[in-house]
Amino acid sequence: MKKLLVTGSSGLIGSEVCLYFAHQGWAIHGIDNNQRAIFFGPQGDTRWNQKRLVSELKGFIHHEIDIRDRTAILDLIDSLRPDAIVHTAAQPSHDLAASIPFDDFETNAVGTLNLLEATRQFVPDAPFVHMSTNKVYGDAPNEIPMVELASRWDYADSVYEHGISESFRIDQSKHSLFGASKVAADIMVQEYGRYFGLKTCCLRGGCLTGPNHSGVELHGFLSYLVKCNLEGRTYQVFGYKGKQVRDNIHSYDVARLIEEFIKAPRSGEVYNLGGGKDNTCSILEAFDIVASLTKKKMISVYIQKNREGDHICYYSNLQKIKNHYPNWSITKPLQLIFPEMVAAWSDKFMLLNKR
Repeated sequence: MKKLLVTGSSGLIGSEVCLYFAHQGWAIHGIDNNQRAIFFGPQGDTRWNQKRLVSELKGFIHHEIDIRDRTAILDLIDSLRPDAIVHTAAQPSHDLAASIPFDDFETNAVGTLNLLEATRQFVPDAPFVHMSTNKVYGDAPNEIPMVELASRWDYADSVYEHGISESFRIDQSKHSLFGASKVAADIMVQEYGRYFGLKTCCLRGGCLTGPNHSGVELHGFLSYLVKCNLEGRTYQVFGYKGKQVRDNIHSYDVARLIEEFIKAPRSGEVYNLGGGKDNTCSILEAFDIVASLTKKKMISVYIQKNREGDHICYYSNLQKIKNHYPNWSITKPLQLIFPEMVAAWSDKFMLLNKR
């Protein structure tokens, strides 16, 4: 039986990958130390997801390891010898990074290096998938001419009709410290592919979402927005008139692409991975969609200043992925994502109220 090692296994993408590959017959090992609870407090706690994996996946093995612990990572990969590694663990908030720069860099950049070097030493033929971020482009996408529509911004330049491609520049822009640490990790993953010949790829995620997201204000756009609506909590909109646009991709479709890469890996590749233009929405549009589903008005407050390095409009050009992996496509449109998110949070609130 093939063995898969997943870092950040209790998070949104990590847990989806564990479930998906377990159903494909893989033996699953997860690394997670619930660092998200330290970063974001009790609302970011992912122990519930860890317990879910243990209960649902026969033979799932959890490893309570911090990826910054080089010795522990080297020892684990040496003893385990996994057939593939999916690295989703990260400090994921560009807002939070400014107040914890050492933790941010050591987790995102050094933790990734620890995993790469352990892979090179012990399992150099194992495909290595790294969950990167579109924040590697910094705020450079904001330089693209925009058109303001009734409820959203969009690109005015026809070159970007289908979104941002992997050829877009990553330098001479403001990334946030989070974006900078993820750039360091992204480049290192590429280099281990190009220099050492490892089978690596960086998936530069857009707005990753799904029902198992422990969304908080600093990370998890749709999840947190739905949670605020159901709780009657005020959602803070930071700048751009609430018309900022994101492309949303379900964690299931992320796991499906990871499977395609592992089946036919390449060395040092990068892919922009989001929902694409068809799965875009603005904050204002998301307000209306959620309110129509819950029948509860969205409560919000507008803050004039935008977040540092935030994108006015960003959606991924998926053409490179489709060229390399023609069997892959988006299977979860927004029309399915929103109801699923509302149902998931409603169920969680019902369970909490019964306690």
